[in-house]
Amino acid sequence: MPRLACPEEAHATLHVVQRARERRACFSCTGDCAAYLEALRECATRAECAIHAYALMGNHVHLLLTAARAAGPARLMPAIAAGYAHYLAAAYGHEGSVWEETYDASPVHARRHLLACMRYIEENPVRAGLAARPGEYPWSSYRANALGEDDALLTPHPHYCSLGRSPDERRAAYAELFARAGEGITPVSRRRSGSLSPRARSRS
Repeated sequence: MPRLACPEEAHATLHVVQRARERRACFSCTGDCAAYLEALRECATRAECAIHAYALMGNHVHLLLTAARAAGPARLMPAIAAGYAHYLAAAYGHEGSVWEETYDASPVHARRHLLACMRYIEENPVRAGLAARPGEYPWSSYRANALGEDDALLTPHPHYCSLGRSPDERRAAYAELFARAGEGITPVSRRRSGSLSPRARSRS
């Protein structure tokens, strides 16, 4: 699974978007979402990629990650595709990958940029009409980053940690970023309780 042109240096933080072929739905139920996240957790560990934020949408996935070694996403993304394909084959008899051959990867450097990117990712379900508020959507990292829910998949980024001295301070400061009215987000590249609608927009 080749990437679009982007340097994948060691310790570089990237916003990665993995899209389904022909914008088809890639998740149809809670089991699909759970299986993808489990594959992501296992593959991220093997590829030495720390996941800071994510959102599973109807036909694509957003990830914010930092790789310990160069070309980390180049190892991670094909592994996720293969792991999820194995699940689909066992669960539904589906053959082949549901994902496009390429994935988007955009570097994220500055603290302001990184926090805006996290917010952009976790607000995707709201923009897509999948939830009224980020905290109501169970298939993103918002509940962990802002509300303190346990999520073994996530590793806090240093810029996120700089929001406060304690976990409570960091979560409160992070949640405040979402509460500030009128502060726009510039894109840098969408329920665990229910299925994802194929209507989920693919533009974000």
